[in-house]
Amino acid sequence: MNSYDFKDRVSVITGGGQGIGLSVAERMLQSGGKVSIWDRDEKLLSEISARYESSQIQTNKVDIGDLKSVEAATKATVEKFNQIDILINNAAIVGPNANTWDYPPEAFAEVIHIGLVGTFFVSRSVIPHMITRNYGRIVNLSSVAGKEGNPGAPAYSSMKAGVLALTKSMGKELAKYNIAVNAVTPAVAKTTMALSQEPEFLKMIISKIPRGRMLELGEAASMICWLATEENSFTTGAVFDLSGGRATY
Repeated sequence: MNSYDFKDRVSVITGGGQGIGLSVAERMLQSGGKVSIWDRDEKLLSEISARYESSQIQTNKVDIGDLKSVEAATKATVEKFNQIDILINNAAIVGPNANTWDYPPEAFAEVIHIGLVGTFFVSRSVIPHMITRNYGRIVNLSSVAGKEGNPGAPAYSSMKAGVLALTKSMGKELAKYNIAVNAVTPAVAKTTMALSQEPEFLKMIISKIPRGRMLELGEAASMICWLATEENSFTTGAVFDLSGGRATY
């Protein structure tokens, strides 16, 4: 396993209580970094806090769809660590599986609000602290669904496509501040959120992956962590594929 240099770096990871977010957090902690994990599940946050020294980690209960909650967590993170160098925008929800003409309007709005508007809220709050230091690395979690669209998941597909566009805008805006903004597009991964989907839907999206399997959490964490290092010093506004061959662009 490659080692990454996160010494003296502070990361914010949204949706970091489990799944890909937690795998990234653990990899960064193993690599000497400090991490502020944001999640809305208090039980998960308590379990994480119990496993690590308080000097290494901070947990914040945050609803990224609530701007005041995001701003309070940003303030708490800066008060504890004095800086924010890295942002992993991972938090999102999947929503139900239904065709567009049957999709519940309230559910569509919620998926977009949390996954896209919430990503905007977090970025808006954290970026000024990176600009001040003239350094930052932001990795946004999109999905292969944001490239290709998944039938029966119009809200999730639309939200993840929006995350890609936001990534490209931010990458151009922040290039002059030595802040790299990139996105990754995972295929379905072994997360609680993914495994909660209907079995037939899950079977359908796995069948589209040439690798013939789900993405392992450690595989996602490896790519995300490299994108968050200082070594990723030139690429910005780009999309890195994690789809097991489903998308080749």
